[in-house]
Amino acid sequence: MRYYLISDNHDTLVGMRLAGIEGVLAHGLDEVRSAIQFAIDEKDIGVLLISEKCAALCPELIDRLRLHLTTPLIVEIPDRHGTRRAPDSITRYIRESIGVKL
Repeated sequence: MRYYLISDNHDTLVGMRLAGIEGVLAHGLDEVRSAIQFAIDEKDIGVLLISEKCAALCPELIDRLRLHLTTPLIVEIPDRHGTRRAPDSITRYIRESIGVKL
């Protein structure tokens, strides 16, 4: 199994390539959807890394794939400018999912 990156940022792509992770730049909705379809069709891709900005272009598609596919595992990553998530996003996610307040 291998990793694959879909990013809108050239620096993120270069950094991941230095780590041995292949990927593609995608700047619009059509490019992102095409890159996602490529990753799904490639049976040896086990983890799909997608930048938060690219994932924000098609959240319904990402959610549907997470629910119905076992591979690839889809992971949203921040770019070099940092995350777009709220500082307590993980804590809030846990609280909403299982009802435990941390």
